[in-house]
Amino acid sequence: MDNTVLKKYAELLIKTGVNIQKNQTLIVTAPIECADFARVIAETAYQSGAREVVMNWKDELSSKIKFLHAPDEIFDEFPEWQKEFYLSYAKTGAAFVSIAASDPELLKEVDPDRVVRVQKASNTALEEYRERIMSNRNAWSIVSIPTKAWAKKVFPQATEEEAVEKLWTAILKAVRVDTADPVAAWRQHSENLKKSMQYLNAHKFKNLHYKNSAGTDVTVELPDGHIWLGGPEHTEKGIEFVANMPTEEVFTMPKKTGVNGTVASAKPLNYNGTLIDKFSLTFKDGRIVDCKAEEGYEVLKKLVETDEGSHYLGEVALVPFDSPISNSNILFYNTLFDENASCHFAIGKAYPINIENGTTMSKDQLAQASVNDSIVHVDFMIGTADLEITGTTADGKTIQVFKDGNFVF
Repeated sequence: MDNTVLKKYAELLIKTGVNIQKNQTLIVTAPIECADFARVIAETAYQSGAREVVMNWKDELSSKIKFLHAPDEIFDEFPEWQKEFYLSYAKTGAAFVSIAASDPELLKEVDPDRVVRVQKASNTALEEYRERIMSNRNAWSIVSIPTKAWAKKVFPQATEEEAVEKLWTAILKAVRVDTADPVAAWRQHSENLKKSMQYLNAHKFKNLHYKNSAGTDVTVELPDGHIWLGGPEHTEKGIEFVANMPTEEVFTMPKKTGVNGTVASAKPLNYNGTLIDKFSLTFKDGRIVDCKAEEGYEVLKKLVETDEGSHYLGEVALVPFDSPISNSNILFYNTLFDENASCHFAIGKAYPINIENGTTMSKDQLAQASVNDSIVHVDFMIGTADLEITGTTADGKTIQVFKDGNFVF
């Protein structure tokens, strides 16, 4: 990709994504295949006043070799130095950038039990760091660029070179880097998301009922004091940042014990290099009591069984079917993009920012407010062209929120 375009993308990430501050440290987690872009990010960050840029390289092919050949006990371990790496930088106020660009089928030959155990060990060790991130104590942003294996999965009929080029085009459009002034385009986009947030927060819905022809028929109760968010967020020091680029969602949390019914997936879920497809989850009093999948069932089952909180939902997100990423008709096999083309839920931990005073509550106080806690947070997509959502207010009034997959307002 032309360096001018990479620079334009990096400037959007640094100025709007993490909104780097003078003398702030930036941590960049990147696949080694994305090194060129990561270095442009570093250069841009320094030019914007960063004190230091620290590279945290990942090599998924080496990870696969480890999954296939390492002794079994290693998958329950997490190095203390890695825990200290994340936490020490977080405590100094660093900003964090992650480049999400994995091969969706990299680990299909790997024992799914090993993959889930690694995720569990990592999330347990990094619990304090993740708590800081999900409470917005640090600025953070996730972006993506094409890799060859990922591009070929998205565009299997194209040559490798053509697939990468097509995926570049789709990504740049999704993050608005194809516009003359991406920062200004994001400013306008944020204002549009704010309108949806204001509408939902004004109605203070008690519950939402979802239904479509794919098999989703579920009622989601929302806790008292829930807050809808979307677009820019703010750190505890008031620094504005955008956590996901792209983003088309407005989101809140469900009441932990308030979900009843069945949801059916609308898109495959790429979970740590394994695809879970054509799946459904059934809930009773918030808890997942049954799960089915035509592909990746064992991985889905192990995900749900990660801990007690992974049996419940932690996020409710609304995305119009008539939105830019959805209208591209591209299945990205990457949750960063696919979740922004479809209404979705998340298994596991809720964001404390989605309830009044949540970031100052203790764990016990959050639990008393029906906020779910878990070492996982995994989004999955349920939005379709015929999705209907009806909201019920505290005084029993019913209001249509979605019709034919889109907001009615």
